[in-house]
Amino acid sequence: MKEDLFGEFSPVPTEAWESQIREDLKGADYYSKLIWKTIEGIDIRPFYRSENLNNLGYLDSYPGDFPYIRGNGLRNRWDIRQNIITGNFREANKKACYLIEQGVNSIGFDLTGKDIKEGEELEYLIKNLDIEPVFLHFITGRGAPLIAGYLGGLIKSGSFKHSKIRASLDFDPLCELTVKGRFYEGEKEDFKQLRLLLEFARSDFHGCRVIPVNGLIFSNAGASAVEQLGFTLALASEYLSKLTESGFTVEDITAHMHFSFGLGSNYFMEIARLRAARLLWSKIVEAYGASDSQAARAYIHSETTKWNMTVYDPYTNILRATTESMSAILGGTDSLLVNPHDCIGRKPSELPERIARSIQHILMEESYFNKVADPSAGSYYIENLTDLVAEKAWDIFLAVEDMGGYIKSLEKGYIQSVIGKTEARRKNNIATGDEVLLGTNRFPDFNESVKNKVNMSLVFPGEMKDKKETKKVEQVKTARGAEQFEKLRLGIESNARPSVFMLTYGETNARRARAIFASNFFACGGFKVTDNLGFATVEEGIREAIRSRAQIVVICSSDNTYAGIAPEIYDKLKNRAIIVVAGLPDSIDELRKKGIEHFIHSRMNMLDELKKYNDLLKNRD
Repeated sequence: MKEDLFGEFSPVPTEAWESQIREDLKGADYYSKLIWKTIEGIDIRPFYRSENLNNLGYLDSYPGDFPYIRGNGLRNRWDIRQNIITGNFREANKKACYLIEQGVNSIGFDLTGKDIKEGEELEYLIKNLDIEPVFLHFITGRGAPLIAGYLGGLIKSGSFKHSKIRASLDFDPLCELTVKGRFYEGEKEDFKQLRLLLEFARSDFHGCRVIPVNGLIFSNAGASAVEQLGFTLALASEYLSKLTESGFTVEDITAHMHFSFGLGSNYFMEIARLRAARLLWSKIVEAYGASDSQAARAYIHSETTKWNMTVYDPYTNILRATTESMSAILGGTDSLLVNPHDCIGRKPSELPERIARSIQHILMEESYFNKVADPSAGSYYIENLTDLVAEKAWDIFLAVEDMGGYIKSLEKGYIQSVIGKTEARRKNNIATGDEVLLGTNRFPDFNESVKNKVNMSLVFPGEMKDKKETKKVEQVKTARGAEQFEKLRLGIESNARPSVFMLTYGETNARRARAIFASNFFACGGFKVTDNLGFATVEEGIREAIRSRAQIVVICSSDNTYAGIAPEIYDKLKNRAIIVVAGLPDSIDELRKKGIEHFIHSRMNMLDELKKYNDLLKNRD
């Protein structure tokens, strides 16, 4: 007889939990204290229960079944991808052979900007490759038709059996329009080429995905998770609409589509977004009248986003990439690319690339993430979050459709406006510390310098300049959350780093807390910081501050001490340095009357304050 372990406990209704929570809050506002409002506009409750699953209609589905919210198959399999920037074709081929030996089963040949004129050049890329178990991606944009012609020639010559080969091309007119403001050759010509590519895939190369749906561009522009999903679905729907109008069936089109998403570090949100992506795409395909439910499967490739990657303290990018990879895999991605941790401003090198692919190998071989399909299924929180993400993304999708589709909404500036506002809000959150980027606006490496170690044109790529063609629409611009701090810090590094001295005095806990805060604050701007454990007297602190020749002196003490010591310190040091008080003491008005102008605290905009002190020092010089 099976024992009921919890039979002796009576059920506790939600109302009882809520009542206890409100009692414990002691009058504090429930919403502001316990409800997390995300950048996506989603309200996250402090707890979820089984009753929160009652209105979700897809819980009875299984992995591999429509609507595919639980994944495309019964196992959680994904391809480990690594890209190769293809300069020399023979060297790229050698590297591809090496990567396959290292467990990579998805190779991206980055041919961006490469002028390919002869098919023989391309032959070197796949020469001697065991390509049957490997997914080959040719990243070339407008050069995709040439690649297709070469692959078609190999098929006709019998060089390989196309039924066993998987590949993808990225001829993507809508992505080009989004990030560069214009089509490759014009809308009419671009879609003609896309139709030819689809005909090639449908007739000659069934395993080739030739219709890219690039959601990564929105992630790397600072869009929220639901914005990325909503706009990506709208982009995919535009392709469906235009290609079905040309006579292709829905099944023809979706069989050769491949989605790409960027994964951020909001762990559960990203899991939910990939699940919601498959759910919503299945509904869109169903609405287009697909006769086969398998046509509604979305092939999803994921990449660790560059939005939250940093130039400073790049090893923190490894940690971000790990959580992002976990989200992608638990969310059921079909393939995953982990960007090397130092890829911002540096050319690819062997060790960072090895670390990047090892993250996936550890998750697969040691953590067994490939053993269970959709392990988050049934989670009260993640199932509800999936539903909320789907609802919000669907609203965005419908807004684009109401404007006449993806192209029309770009022409009207809707997509650019929505993403621009979110990007600005996220950057402001980073500037104020509400959103943390470790190593950038919190706990920086105090002594790190990257001057002359990075390629500045890669760190801050300028806007595309093209004198030959006029932009059709405003671009969706790539951005990174850390770039504002990095510009400031790199600018300070270009000159002698300003010195900041912590004049610590008084009660131990207060002075240490303020010194730690102030030291981290100025280090985030690239200032050279000298911290101190504490001075026995104010006079000793003043003597050491003078001896240090610091350009900024920060007084670190307790609130009730400032009124007595700050005026004396200010009077003796004001002609030698900028005097700053750490905190917002009750005596602030009195201190201001004595001439003290500068206070730093946790509620300020860090970036603006750091710029202010940098400007003040320039003016003093």
